This record gives sequence, structure tokens and C-alpha cells, in this order.
Amino acid sequence: MSLTLLVLVVLGVMLLASAIKIVKEYEQAVIFRLGKYIGKLKGPGIIFLWPIIDKMERKVDLRVITLDVPPQDVITRDNVSVKVNAVVYYRVMDPNKAVIQVENYHLATSQKAQTTLRSVLGEVELDELLAHREKINSRLQEILDRETDPWGIKVSSVEVKHVDLPQEMQRAMARQAEAERERRSKVINAEGEYQAAQRLVEAAKMIASSPVALQLRFLQTLSEIATENSSTIVFPIPIDLVQHLIPQRQGMNPEKSSSQEKA
Repeated sequence: MSLTLLVLVVLGVMLLASAIKIVKEYEQAVIFRLGKYIGKLKGPGIIFLWPIIDKMERKVDLRVITLDVPPQDVITRDNVSVKVNAVVYYRVMDPNKAVIQVENYHLATSQKAQTTLRSVLGEVELDELLAHREKINSRLQEILDRETDPWGIKVSSVEVKHVDLPQEMQRAMARQAEAERERRSKVINAEGEYQAAQRLVEAAKMIASSPVALQLRFLQTLSEIATENSSTIVFPIPIDLVQHLIPQRQGMNPEKSSSQEKA
């Protein structure tokens, strides 16, 4: 009699233990009753199940899940073979659909991300992939979110992490970048020469409009030459510097001649 009671007590404890489940704050439990979804989720906290009748099919994590997409071999629209990996951020919005509509929602999302990554990047050129990554990320997120919506999953973000180029393509891009830098350098030099020529033209016009400025420039040049090493320099003197002396000498000659005649 005592043995039977002991067995009943042990069975009762086991049934009670199987009937009590603990669900964490970030989880929700999907319960089936006799193989059928009961129509509501349970948790978080302590939940009670009918022994044998109820079964907790799965506890679904409601936090944001980070899915690392492995490197994919992609051929772009301009026939360049690259390896691209990405990361997907998603969360389960409807645990009911995530359990009932798909066998393994994490694996299904991963496979869907890989195929979408290959198909989308195969429609763009390499330059667009490298220069407009934000646009490609938005397109990947939109497609994945639409495809996983029947599973109760919300894809919040997709980021292309790394684009691995072949060695010959890296060398070609390096040569292209070098040629672009040389082109910019030549354009900058030509622009500088053009601006210098404009300034010289403006200075020439200014000096031509003011003879005094030309004389000052001449004197400044003489001063600069005087500071150089001792050497003989023949420098023509402009007639403008001595032109004001010529009328005086011409004016003095008639007076001298008239005085001589009177004498």
C-alpha cells in the first residue's frame, strides 16, 4: 500500500512538473492542444499546461536576431565575378506563423537571404555595387521583408559587409585611380597657369595705363639686381626717365646763343 502511494506521488510530481513551464520575458510559447493550435500565445512568466493534452511546441525568441550571410559568388551585370557577404537583422513578429507556416524560420530566412543577395547583385554593375551600397541595402531589405512576411518575420535591415574583388580587377582599379589622380593634377596645374596668365595680363594693362608705375617697376628691378653678386649688367634706360630733362637743355641753348649775339 505504501509502495503504491509512493508511485502515485512520484507520478503526480512528474505530471505537475510537466504542466508547469517558465517562459522568459523576451519569449512567447506556442501551445498545441491535441495537435491543434489553441489560438493564443502564452508567456512570459509561469504557464500551466494540461498534462498529456497540451504540448508546448516551441518557445519563440522575440528579440532582434542577427543573421550572418556567408560569402556568395556573384557575377555582376558587367560580368565581374565577386564574393559578397552580408548581415541581416530581423525579428519574429508573429510566433504563430513562424512555427506553423515554416519548419525552421531561421534556416529559411538564411536561405532566402542568400538567394536574394545573388539575384539582386547580379542585376547591378560593379561600380554601382561599390558606390551605391545604401541603395542596394534598401532594395535587399524590401525584398526580404516581403518574402518573409508570410512567416511572421520582419526584416529591419540588410547590410552588405564586404565585397571581395579578384586580383586582376584590383590592379585594374588601382591603375584607373592613378590615371584619375594624374588627370586631376594636370587640370589643377593648367588652372593655375591660366589664373597666373590672367593676373599678368591685368598687371600689364595697369602698368600700360600708368607710366609712373612702369618707372617704379624699373627702379625696383634695379634694386633687385644690385643685391645680386657683383657683375656687369647692361640695362637700357627708358627714355621716359630723362625726357623731362630734354626741354630744359633745349631751352637753355637759345638763351646762351642770344646772350652771345648781344655780346
